[in-house]
Amino acid sequence: MKKRYLVPHILRDINEKMVFIGGARQVGKTSLARYVAEKYFKSYDYLNWDARDDRKNILQSQFKGNAEIILFDEIHKYKDWKSYLKGQFDKHKDDFKILVTGSARLDVYRRGGDSLMGRYYYYRLHPFSLAEFLEKENEIVPFKGIVFQESGKETKETLEVALKFGGFPEPMLKQSEKGLRRWHNQRVERLVREDIRDLENIRELSLLQVLVDILPGKVGSLLSLNSLREDLSVAHKTVAHWVDILERFYYHFRIYPFHHKKIRSLKKEPKLYLWDWSEVPDERGARLENIVASHLLKMCHFLNDVEGFKTDLHFLRDIEGREVDFLVTENGKPWFAVEVKSNSREVSKNLLYFGDRLDIPFLYHVVSEENVDIRKDKVRIISLDRFMVSLV
Repeated sequence: MKKRYLVPHILRDINEKMVFIGGARQVGKTSLARYVAEKYFKSYDYLNWDARDDRKNILQSQFKGNAEIILFDEIHKYKDWKSYLKGQFDKHKDDFKILVTGSARLDVYRRGGDSLMGRYYYYRLHPFSLAEFLEKENEIVPFKGIVFQESGKETKETLEVALKFGGFPEPMLKQSEKGLRRWHNQRVERLVREDIRDLENIRELSLLQVLVDILPGKVGSLLSLNSLREDLSVAHKTVAHWVDILERFYYHFRIYPFHHKKIRSLKKEPKLYLWDWSEVPDERGARLENIVASHLLKMCHFLNDVEGFKTDLHFLRDIEGREVDFLVTENGKPWFAVEVKSNSREVSKNLLYFGDRLDIPFLYHVVSEENVDIRKDKVRIISLDRFMVSLV
């Protein structure tokens, strides 16, 4: 197994508090937890709420006597899991460490009941990015420009693999088209029929499955809940609830338009992207935009979860129809904007407009063409592979 990018940070934080790892199904949470336990602790205990014997041991608070770290997997499916973990941590924090993994957003499911505040750190595990897969450790500092890495044959080949097979460990490492199709089917089926069914009260699971089939075609465009409501013939409130649920279970993520008094921005629809960009049908259009969105979100979450910065990912769009694909902010202030084009080196007028209007420090025009690195006006025109391998 490749060493995941969060390992050193988990090891630092677990000495102080519990560590929670959330993320999409099959993104590698359990493998990461086992790697940490096996590599850095003499003994550990792994308990999965979905396994009958493990569930019994959890309820009886029965653990291996010599365990230095306890791994709890999917324990958020237990009704009183927050009170349970609080009790175990308060009682045994000097006896063993606690690492918790789950396929839903544990930061959402922890709310209510006994507070765990001050007792845990929360990490969101992302699929492999180019930098992580190639084991590049880049220093990203808010309000400083990205330091672009050189791109060789290995980087270009890895980008092609990532575009085709996505960043989830199993399909990316196996690189089998048949395996990818089967993996897609099994992952989505288990997401809807197991994970969501276990935690959410949804009667029409078959319609939720239809929604999952529809969403890949919506990537990169403004997401209209009214349009989805018409497609599914359900109430607006219902489809809004279903979209929220799928986001909580890391099927997709939404980014919202950036609001500022200097621009007349739209205040409604977000844009939607998938955690598994290999499901997006348009390989050189929407999928290209999705892979950049995923890399930028991973960077934002890393800076937030590890460094404590308030980094967010937005897009820019005003009522005149001017739009830029992405804007990264820190504490609400624009840091850098990104426009993604498949092959055009002509600098986007919208990128320049918003750059001047909002005084954005760094402007990047990303192209899929190889070996491009040009400064033009205030814009850095950079190849897709060089841009992405220079992130987290």
